[in-house]
Amino acid sequence: MSFMIEAFTEVLKGVPYTIAVAVVAIIVGLLIGSLFALIQFRRIPVLSQIIIVYNSFMRSTPLIVQLFIFYYGLPALILWLNAQFHWKLNPDMFHPLVIALIAFSLHAVAYLSESIKGGLLAVSQDQYEAAQTIGLSKWHLYTRIVLPQAYGYALPNIENQFIMLIKGTSLAFAIQIPEIMGVSAVIANEGYRFVEVYTIAVVFYWVLAIVLEYLFHRLEGHTTRYLRA
Repeated sequence: MSFMIEAFTEVLKGVPYTIAVAVVAIIVGLLIGSLFALIQFRRIPVLSQIIIVYNSFMRSTPLIVQLFIFYYGLPALILWLNAQFHWKLNPDMFHPLVIALIAFSLHAVAYLSESIKGGLLAVSQDQYEAAQTIGLSKWHLYTRIVLPQAYGYALPNIENQFIMLIKGTSLAFAIQIPEIMGVSAVIANEGYRFVEVYTIAVVFYWVLAIVLEYLFHRLEGHTTRYLRA
């Protein structure tokens, strides 16, 4: 029993890392994903094609591979830049947590941009025409009318992506991030109590998913009333 309590306390220390990576990734994903979605929605030449290729690559390759590319690729890129331009940059200047935030954020962008684009397509064309009739600028049209509704329509997909990110952070232990899975692996290997420790980890992920589902369902209730108004 004492081992379980101690293990629970230690695994709990990894929760902030798990939440931090997922929250930063979802925020960056929404910001850049919204821009990508608008570019695709407006069918801007060249940029739209680049985003299509980007989304296809990020959605079709494993997250763990993308994580390793950034983890090993950034130092290699810095070494190459040093050789080419005679710089003296430290190849280890990026902390593993920063690399994880970059990789997870760029991964989230590909999924969220598609979700938001679907939300944009769900907005009634009548609202665009009404905005043009009253002389509303495109900036106000998208920021005050179109995007809020698009987020509302895309909310279930955003929720799913957020939960997927929470679970996906378990891969970050591969680059030495002490999140839930990383801490659990260390404790399990030291005490040879794999079933007990990983059961604790599963419970943490489960609780986080339940909390997110509850918060998003409350938010969906508000947005549903807004969309029907």
